[in-house]
Amino acid sequence: MSGIEKVRGKSLVVVFEGRRCIHSRQCVLSRPDVFVPDVEGEWIHPDQATSEEIAALAQSCPSGAITYERLDGGKEEGPPMVNVARIRQDGPIAFHADLEIEGEAPRFRATLCRCGKSKSKPFCDASHVTGFLATGEPATADSKPLAGRSGKLKVVPAKDGPLMVHGNLEIVSGTGHTVNRVTKTALCRCGHSKNKPYCDGTHVQIDFTDG
Repeated sequence: MSGIEKVRGKSLVVVFEGRRCIHSRQCVLSRPDVFVPDVEGEWIHPDQATSEEIAALAQSCPSGAITYERLDGGKEEGPPMVNVARIRQDGPIAFHADLEIEGEAPRFRATLCRCGKSKSKPFCDASHVTGFLATGEPATADSKPLAGRSGKLKVVPAKDGPLMVHGNLEIVSGTGHTVNRVTKTALCRCGHSKNKPYCDGTHVQIDFTDG
């Protein structure tokens, strides 16, 4: 599925961006009456839940493929109190922050490729399922609490290189513990660093390209 679908309900519009979906399936497992799997035609039914339930479900989508537009005057999604990058086992890096990804529209949630195989770089397209192996529990670094934990997080995919990240960020393991706190870092996206999730320069040796 590709493109953007907008489905209007009585109290909000559900927006689904297929090319950002990594099939975490939280939507269809949590509310299969709202997001109906394996059907032909209409599969999103906003009026099967309250606007608050839909909003909560959208905000649990790690890739940001699901967003919403309120029609009832309710609260729109806002930035989190803590900028987080979650390291997924054998998978992408899931960001939750006030994101400014170079060349992309502002967003609060995104899963960015770290296997090097995505055809939709810098975003994940689930290519990692074909054999990428990388721990979701990297070694904990000796880091001190940040002076600030939120604010803009700028992500610049370096040409044929890592994700250059600037801003307050807590890097968190797949099971939820903080492994590092940074205001600037370079995260591997070629899939071959020996120091994942960080870049170690291997992209140069393997002639990684982001095309």
